[in-house]
Amino acid sequence: DMAEPIHQLTRNNSPQERQTIPFTLIQRKEKLGDLLYEKRQYGKAKWACITIKEKQYEQSICLGFMKLMRYICEQNSSGLYLGITIPIVTIVHTNESQSEMMQSVTVAYYLPELLQDEPPHPFDSDIIIEEWPSTIVYSR
Repeated sequence: DMAEPIHQLTRNNSPQERQTIPFTLIQRKEKLGDLLYEKRQYGKAKWACITIKEKQYEQSICLGFMKLMRYICEQNSSGLYLGITIPIVTIVHTNESQSEMMQSVTVAYYLPELLQDEPPHPFDSDIIIEEWPSTIVYSR
């Protein structure tokens, strides 16, 4: 089922074709010279998002990512490979008291700059295009 998206990704996976999302570095946490994470602020932008709830957290992330890859790799109204932006963001949902992680996660793909004004529509109705306000992201 993922043969074509994987083929597209490997065929189009040269580093110069990966677009890093523009951000402002807020904080960088290192331990013994190794980067643990960065706290970044991304500007207002459009993202393709999917929220998935599987039995295990990891399954939700994997399924959401695979569905987004299909969208990126031609299953969209343009019929074209959209290109990779990094990072792909995973939003972990918690209960109201923020004491427990929920099974549902949102996986989000920043639409490349050229597609921000008119993003291609996904064929998968589970994927929605959202405009996010300026957002804080922790990246590893």
